[in-house]
Amino acid sequence: MTVVTAPARPLVRRRKKGRATNVVFAVVAWLVGLIFITPILWMVLTGLHSEVDAATNPPSFLAPLTMESFADFFGASGGVDPWPFLINSAVASVVSTIIVLVLATMAAYALAVRKIQRWSDVLFFLLSTKMLPMVAGLLPVFILARVLGILDTWLLLIIIYSSMNLPIAVWMMRSFLAEVPLAILEAAEIDGAKLPRVFAQIILPLTAPGLAATALICVIFSWNELLFASVLTSTAASTAPVFLTSFVTSQGLFLSQVCAASLVISVPVLVAGIAAQDKLVQGLSMGAVK
Repeated sequence: MTVVTAPARPLVRRRKKGRATNVVFAVVAWLVGLIFITPILWMVLTGLHSEVDAATNPPSFLAPLTMESFADFFGASGGVDPWPFLINSAVASVVSTIIVLVLATMAAYALAVRKIQRWSDVLFFLLSTKMLPMVAGLLPVFILARVLGILDTWLLLIIIYSSMNLPIAVWMMRSFLAEVPLAILEAAEIDGAKLPRVFAQIILPLTAPGLAATALICVIFSWNELLFASVLTSTAASTAPVFLTSFVTSQGLFLSQVCAASLVISVPVLVAGIAAQDKLVQGLSMGAVK
């Protein structure tokens, strides 16, 4: 009996075609990455030039490099000290993020695990609070803060940032908690574990990537917020974005100093993103693939 084998040439062609496709996707990915990183590289290069060289049109890429703008940012030339602004941003962002994570995790537990009645309506109500333009609530918040005597304080910024990020955090944490197997929670309850122990030893470890992703997004939104910080603070609690606007003066825009300041202010968020990169990818992909 004669055994007829299929030719291996089509298989080789498919492998070559697959490799070519992978190369094309890799090249496209690198090009897209370069497009996104080009503004950052431009900002770094501009910050390393003097104001005269940064203001030339077209830009002078071969101009001598200098750290003068970074020295001006840190007040080495007698300018404004940026550290109080950076500390205000850090305190308001970190404290509000911790509050949001605590409240959002408990709310998401009620919406995903111990489902309350009309839980979907609660989610859409939370989402509807983000539909109000921020500028529309600025005047009522200002009047209320003035009456309570908390204008230009950390407390006001923490309250604003917490309320601003809470709806998004609840939505995110609800999707993460929905992926926790109910059988594990039921087994823990049968063994006599109380809710605090279930949270500490089961829910939090299983949702650690989601917590990291939610925390990073809340920190970024809080750190970059400008509208409320510029109106509700003046000196004591002004944040880093407010300090950044001080480089736009009646004398003009100090482009090199703005780029240097923007780079320094962006560093904490970039460091946090790189440190939580693995958890962030896992958290943002949770629930996407069953």
